[in-house]
Amino acid sequence: MEHPAQKERIFIILRLEFVSMAEGGSKLRQLFTYERKASRIELFVRIVYWILIGIVITVYGFLAGICLIIQWFVILILGRRNQGLGQFIQGYVEYYVHVLNYIYFFTDTRPKILPEPVKIFEEVTGIQEVTPASAEKKNNQQY
Repeated sequence: MEHPAQKERIFIILRLEFVSMAEGGSKLRQLFTYERKASRIELFVRIVYWILIGIVITVYGFLAGICLIIQWFVILILGRRNQGLGQFIQGYVEYYVHVLNYIYFFTDTRPKILPEPVKIFEEVTGIQEVTPASAEKKNNQQY
């Protein structure tokens, strides 16, 4: 027998929220959208960018991997996550997703080479909406 949740189609769209320090606001944009116009010159600039971004991703990924191993032991021993380690790992994943749009030819808009603050959101239909306030409340609950 099929579970009712299996009948429901769930669409997930990754979105980035750029945190603008100067304006104090944020702007949402959909990732991985089709852009017909492409620059031939940008293809050559992209090679240099790939090398620089590759170096940053490699170093950042290595450090995030070490943090991931440490986080595993923290969870095993203490039964909870370390917030600092989690934020560092999250920063790596967010940076990686942020540069994928450029690396895989979805856009000619160049990202900054060094990581900048971004947040990734999922848009899921058919599931109760989680607001930042409710998520924070859930994170602060004592078990």
